[in-house]
Amino acid sequence: MSLPALDPGRLGQLLRKEFRQMLRDPRAKRLLFIAPIVQLLIFGYAATTDVRNAKTFVVDHDRSSDSRRLIAALTASGYFRVTGASERPADLIAALDRGDVLMGIEIPRGFAADLGAGRQASVQLLVDGSTANTANVALGYATRIISRFGLERGAEVAARAGAAVPPAGVDFRARAWYNANLESRVYNVPAVMGTIVMLMSLMLTSLAVVREREIGTLEQLMVSPLKPLELIVGKTLPAVVVAFLDLILVTGVALLWFGIPFRGSALVLIVSSVFYILSGLGVGLLISTVSNTQQEAFMSMFFFFFPAIILSGFMFPVENMPVAIQYITLLDPIRHYLVVVRGVFLRGAGWSVLYPQILILLVMGVTVLGFATTRFRKTVA
Repeated sequence: MSLPALDPGRLGQLLRKEFRQMLRDPRAKRLLFIAPIVQLLIFGYAATTDVRNAKTFVVDHDRSSDSRRLIAALTASGYFRVTGASERPADLIAALDRGDVLMGIEIPRGFAADLGAGRQASVQLLVDGSTANTANVALGYATRIISRFGLERGAEVAARAGAAVPPAGVDFRARAWYNANLESRVYNVPAVMGTIVMLMSLMLTSLAVVREREIGTLEQLMVSPLKPLELIVGKTLPAVVVAFLDLILVTGVALLWFGIPFRGSALVLIVSSVFYILSGLGVGLLISTVSNTQQEAFMSMFFFFFPAIILSGFMFPVENMPVAIQYITLLDPIRHYLVVVRGVFLRGAGWSVLYPQILILLVMGVTVLGFATTRFRKTVA
């Protein structure tokens, strides 16, 4: 079966009309090319799980040089900031109940004496667990700092006493690959890029087509000599170009402003991004076939967009979701694209590693766009 021929003249005029309509309004230019950069700058800083200057309440019953050194070690790390102190444990509990602090530390009497005698010293940490992720991160930071302080202080006591420090049974050395400083921004910014590109792809097709239907210009195009396929190509091709330009812009911001490493192949990113954009355009085109107003299209777009973000693994690891939900996430193009973009940026992964996700994006893009095109042709035929 032969494909219907496209008339270059008619298609060229339609493409010219689409680009002029898209770019002639200064507000549209800001929405298309400035808004993605602003979104990446805001979300790049906001989407972080790092803990910095966490408010800490201290109850120091020992009031010794060792207890002060321990508090100094916590604050010197930059992770914690002492905002309150008292001799009464009830004040610590009250501060946690009010949400004034994230963590409380209580140092008992005899803390320095236990360290000096080589005995095990105890410290109590209380963390506000209402924000579970932040509490786990803060607790992990504090535990490592206190453990390191205990080892260093124990080595000092043993050296002063002339006793040999017993060798450790296991030489444990942790090393983080791909993100040596464990900065959440390095992991999150590429994901923000993927969500912004999907959002722009949805908006470019769903709202644009419905807007033309509202003002009556779509009916004028339907009665013109344009074939349905030419109308579809003329509507989607400019959106592909603009979405790809947005991808270049946000990639430049990620590299030059945030300093996100790019260790992979640009070709892998380009090919997978094209397939990803096609899937977004297909969903947007499908929304345009079931929406009569821009408000209806806008609501339908976010009805797809928000669940897609939650199921993509952007905020919550897919592996932690119930098994049934994990199977549902396989239908989410954002999930597969985040695997690609993080792999290309952070690990330098290539075709041999990412080909399953790239193939899935290709199948999704062709299937969704083809189905949406069929429905759209029926509405304009």
